[in-house]
Amino acid sequence: MKVAVIGTGYVGLPTGVGLAEIGHSVVCIDMDKCKIDALRKGEITIFENGLEELFRKNLNDGKIKFSNSMKEGVEDADIIIVAVGTPPHPVTKEADLKYIYAAVTEVADYLNKYTIIAIKSTVPVGTGDDIETIINNRNPKADFAVVSLPEFLREGLAVYDFFHPDRIIIGANTQRAKDKVKEMYSYFQDKTEILFVKRRSSETIKYASNSFLAVKIHYINEMADFCEKIGADISEVAKGMSLDTRIGAKFLNSGPGYGGSCFPKDTQAMAYMGKMNDINLSLIESAIKGNIARKKSMAKRILKSVVDIKDPKIAFLGLAFKSGTDDCRESPSIVILKELLDKNANIKITAFDPKAVENAKTLLGNVVLYADNIEEALKGADIMVIATEWEDFKKIDLEKAKISMRNRRILDLRNILDEQKAVQLGFEYKRIGK
Repeated sequence: MKVAVIGTGYVGLPTGVGLAEIGHSVVCIDMDKCKIDALRKGEITIFENGLEELFRKNLNDGKIKFSNSMKEGVEDADIIIVAVGTPPHPVTKEADLKYIYAAVTEVADYLNKYTIIAIKSTVPVGTGDDIETIINNRNPKADFAVVSLPEFLREGLAVYDFFHPDRIIIGANTQRAKDKVKEMYSYFQDKTEILFVKRRSSETIKYASNSFLAVKIHYINEMADFCEKIGADISEVAKGMSLDTRIGAKFLNSGPGYGGSCFPKDTQAMAYMGKMNDINLSLIESAIKGNIARKKSMAKRILKSVVDIKDPKIAFLGLAFKSGTDDCRESPSIVILKELLDKNANIKITAFDPKAVENAKTLLGNVVLYADNIEEALKGADIMVIATEWEDFKKIDLEKAKISMRNRRILDLRNILDEQKAVQLGFEYKRIGK
């Protein structure tokens, strides 16, 4: 099939590359000329585990192309996938749909045969209806269907998730639309559950899923605080909970709070939709407030850990919101660093991340120093703070670290180091939930 993907970000690019790999002819469209020029040259524009190799393979094979022209990209497409951003409104926190509406308005001019408009961006319930109206008003002769195609790609694991989805949700209101999208996903027919639902149900599923996971993270973080007060160990508690199949092990890792481009935005949008429909979504609203407070409390922990040191130097390891990606949007690390500097202008911070330094610089500027490697970050440091769960950090050579650091202190916000080994080497080791 001929598939157009509008947007080449953390959703659009892995989706386009994945669809090309399973046999479709794909054109990815983006209005950012510099980005498209780079992609055409074979230069990857985001970091995602396993993406670069697959991207170059399909580019060289001619299965995927890139364009700045909406007309060139969509006029022959069987399916047009919209994967542009829906950032939160600065005041109301509802999803801002201006990029979606701009894209579909332009698309409407080039619809010359039956075409599926598949909305992969996370959008408020009822957006599909609005898009239908926009296209009908713009091009009354257009033969099309709007479907909801929510994405469930985890950043850092997007390539794996594309080829091993735990489910594919298709929100379509006509059989003709269902059949067309089912054809695009025929590769997965015997590999995973493909669930067809009404469009509004599909739009709700995405928000309901992300909000539930955010609540789960907030819950385990509250339990971690409880464990610290009463002498329990959250790692043991979470393990015991996870053995209950009704609960499971995923999202039971306590830490500095959730971040990224999805959970903060989607919980806020869900809470807004609740208010607009006079529904009290108290669990979600509590998770939002708790997550904001969580990051502030992490900054307080760091400052408390060096309160006895004059002009302390902090080695801050991890800037991306999670491992496996260079995405710093709503990263707990960025929020914590800003809070640290607001509370104590005299501290010196040297930060390092295997992939996300350049993106972090656009958010933080030069208020912190940036190291080229772990060893440089730790040199002369009074405390090592681990904020992202990169594999590189799990394998830190603590024997070398104790020699290069000025004071032997570790605050492990991800609970990834070997506590026993750290203590044996003379480190004052603190982690979450114990």
